[in-house]
Amino acid sequence: MAKKKITKRVSSQVKKLPDASRVAAAAPVIELGERGATSKLIIVGMGASAGGLEAVSQFLRALAPDTGMAFILVQHLAPDHDSMMPHLMALNTRMRVLQVADGMALEANCVYVIPPNTQMRIAAGLLQLAPRPERAQFMPIDFFFNSLAEFAQSRAAGIVFSGTASDGSLGIREIKAAGGITFAQAPQTCKFEGMPRSAIATGAVDMVMGPAEIAVELGRIAHHPFLDGEELPYPTDESREDVLEPRLIRIFAMLRNATGVDFTHYKRPTIRRRLQRRMVLHKITNIDQYIKYMQHNPAEISSLYQDILIHVTRFFREPESFGLLNARVFPTLIERRQADMPIRIWVPGCSTGEEPYSIAIALSESLGEDAHRVPIQVFATDVSNTAVEHARAGFYPESIAADVPEDRLRRYFTKVDGGYRIIKAVRDRCIFARQDLTRDPPFSKLDLIVCRNVLIYLGSAIQRKLTQVFHYALKPTGFLMLGGAESIGPHSELFSIADKRHKLYQRKSSTVRADMEFRPGDKDMGRSGQEEAKVQAEPKRTNNAQTEASRLILARYSPAGVVVDSEMRIIQFRGQTGAFLEPAPGEATLSLFKMAREGLLSGLRGALAEAKRLDAPARKQGLRFNSDGLDRKVNVEVVPLNVPEGRHFLILFEEMSDSVGRDGSAKRKQAEKKGAKAGKGVNEKKAKGGAATTGELEHLRDELAASREYLQSIIQDLEAANEELQSANEEILSSNEELQSTNEELDTAKEELQSTNEELNTVNEELQGRNEELSHVNSDLVNLLGSVHIAIVMVAGDLRIRRFTPMAEKVLNLIPTDVGRPISDLKPNIECPNLEQLIHEAIDTVTIKEQEVKDRAGNWYSLRIRPYKNVENRIDGAVLALFSIGASREARDYAEAIISTVREPLLVVDDEFNVRSVNRAFLRMFRVAAGETEGHGLFTLGNGQWDIPRLRMLLDDILRRDAVFEDFEVGCDFPEIGRKVMLLNGRRVQRSQGLAPLILLAIEDVTGRDGHPQG
Repeated sequence: MAKKKITKRVSSQVKKLPDASRVAAAAPVIELGERGATSKLIIVGMGASAGGLEAVSQFLRALAPDTGMAFILVQHLAPDHDSMMPHLMALNTRMRVLQVADGMALEANCVYVIPPNTQMRIAAGLLQLAPRPERAQFMPIDFFFNSLAEFAQSRAAGIVFSGTASDGSLGIREIKAAGGITFAQAPQTCKFEGMPRSAIATGAVDMVMGPAEIAVELGRIAHHPFLDGEELPYPTDESREDVLEPRLIRIFAMLRNATGVDFTHYKRPTIRRRLQRRMVLHKITNIDQYIKYMQHNPAEISSLYQDILIHVTRFFREPESFGLLNARVFPTLIERRQADMPIRIWVPGCSTGEEPYSIAIALSESLGEDAHRVPIQVFATDVSNTAVEHARAGFYPESIAADVPEDRLRRYFTKVDGGYRIIKAVRDRCIFARQDLTRDPPFSKLDLIVCRNVLIYLGSAIQRKLTQVFHYALKPTGFLMLGGAESIGPHSELFSIADKRHKLYQRKSSTVRADMEFRPGDKDMGRSGQEEAKVQAEPKRTNNAQTEASRLILARYSPAGVVVDSEMRIIQFRGQTGAFLEPAPGEATLSLFKMAREGLLSGLRGALAEAKRLDAPARKQGLRFNSDGLDRKVNVEVVPLNVPEGRHFLILFEEMSDSVGRDGSAKRKQAEKKGAKAGKGVNEKKAKGGAATTGELEHLRDELAASREYLQSIIQDLEAANEELQSANEEILSSNEELQSTNEELDTAKEELQSTNEELNTVNEELQGRNEELSHVNSDLVNLLGSVHIAIVMVAGDLRIRRFTPMAEKVLNLIPTDVGRPISDLKPNIECPNLEQLIHEAIDTVTIKEQEVKDRAGNWYSLRIRPYKNVENRIDGAVLALFSIGASREARDYAEAIISTVREPLLVVDDEFNVRSVNRAFLRMFRVAAGETEGHGLFTLGNGQWDIPRLRMLLDDILRRDAVFEDFEVGCDFPEIGRKVMLLNGRRVQRSQGLAPLILLAIEDVTGRDGHPQG
């Protein structure tokens, strides 16, 4: 019946609104590309749960109906009831409100609502529905946000409204990483703060506002040019890159000065997307304006830095890759592990720690029963300090249940309020540290490196360097796993492919030395960012016709030659060198001197010696040599090459025209053939023989002269080397004496180091024992605080929260992530505006402060603040304790009402004998005001009439022994009323636990009775 009434009321309200179909017909339908890259439509995903209806209604009421955006609401709904959400939403907006059907296309200025008992994703511009999965943790908001980030990229926006638990936290990170805009409802405006607080704790929320303010902000950025498809920079007469690159260099300089990280060699498309995103948030359309904004707002530099470093990760990301690790890599590492040696793994770019923890868990499962005996070291590094600190804490929202199977959650996680915490055994195996891959040295002797989705953000020069660094860091049989879009590039000599599909590589033995420094003069690293961007942006084109033409011209017209290193090994052949060089018999070699043909050796040696000595080109002309039975003449030129790899030489062979024609045939051979055909006479043959003998003699003389010259250069080199050796010998002798004395010092130092090592071992054992003791004490403290049903909060000297009990979470509305935050940033669920002042007074005056406070539900508590003392008895903060005094306050109010109506004078005294309160009968009898009495010492009232030694003793007995006294007669003179004779009655008033007792003192005036004198 109730449901029918609601339906009827909603229907009547809908009829009063403008025709929704007419509004929707005016809205343009946007054609979407495959991944949203070409679409102009901005898609806003909204996640809400308990209390979300009110928040979304406020949002829609403040939202303009013509923003040109599409709005999709994912609400936690009852699975077995029809949803009234579309009807209720329609009451608050003029936009068309639709319940999603499978395959529905998106239109601008429309609101789409998820139906109950389903989960929804967006792909190819269509909303797709699937049945609710059968698992304990159902996270429909995260599921939709993930698909929205993948599809819409920078045109996605995500909003987390009121709700419990943590659904939406992982998805909001995905949207921000894709370049979208993220919002969260301000917790103080929520009915339930769980979801917004969890999203804010990820650090991925751009703006925290009330629902109406979020609507206004979306309206402001809806028509920003960057969201309409324009990119940095705007078109000008100059080249786009020429305009942008100098400005990027200025931004990189500001980031480097503020954070110490150099983004010069990061990929330009990533940098541009992050810049555009920050400019959209600040409504800036010009990069020069944004640079000025950064200069005047240093906090923006930090925000841009965090935006550039944002990475998305999940537990057991890409399960198939973890299946490969379990099936192939981990068994190999376990089998090859030497006794007492740890398995060492490095995870660079670890982000918030999900991946290293996943690897540690997977390896522990592979070890089985040996997991506790085999040491595991998982080094996890990231350039972001914030990410590293989050990873060390090991605390994650409840939404990780979508990625972590239930059995692993029970075994490796501890359920805490607001999420899960990795167990200590796994945290101890993961070592987190800040590291800049582009500058800091790597780890060594590693079994496995898992570097996924890190290289894709870096330029090609950095990628090449890091590939060499990874090769250096791994053991000879170590493994390297990269992301799906990454590869080792041209370094196939360093790694072999172990699994091509999952980008698993195994280290090869190689003589390539890893270059750990990025020198400014490096050819690749010295390339400007603009050039690097052009290299990355331009596709590699190869014109086969031009290349083949160039090869033919070089082969036909350029002289043949070789390039040799400083040890005369040939490293490159240029052109046809077969006429001058041939392989030597025996073991294969590329030695120039062993491959030179007969007759060339002496001339080559002389030319090389001259080129070495003068460091200039050297030339030898007319060298005679024998090739294929023919005598030839060649000019040899040696050119030194100064390259970073060391001294090299280019050797060119220019065959002389009188021995070889252009077509390569020997003229002498042609002459012999012509002579044979003409049938020359004997005399001509003798003449030719004589000429040949003369030519051979000339050739031998040339060789002898060259040999003498070469020998003379060798003798000179030997003499110079001999002199150097003699001086070096003298230096060695003196150095030997120094080394002997140094050796004695080293022996002494060795003994000292041995003793120091023993001391360090002892200290290490003590530290291990203390760590175990500390662990036990911490466990005891956690259990103690968990079992105490008192709201206790410990704060440091700077008022940052250290610890709190579970009761404090309920009473003060705290969550685990509030640890480390200043208490001034929180709004506890009690009415105490001067809370900070009370804490500072308790710390400064080293006194206990008490005050009665009331929570929002009207419950009364006694707030007690005492200084926090460390083991050295130094004040290091404060401890806040809240005691419920609901019943005692009622009793006190009841007692005060009784006392105020009693006609006998009464007063209440505390344990310091200060008057806490008096009744009206007392004020009338002694003719005093309440301000003259309350808060003053009993023995100082008036002229000290009450300072009676016997009365002091009686009151003291009440406090110490819970005694009672009756009819204690006293007589006092008062200025206003004269002399009074009184009977005093006193008894103890016990208060609630932890509070000091009070004394109730009743006064009976007996002046003038039974012989007592009258005043």
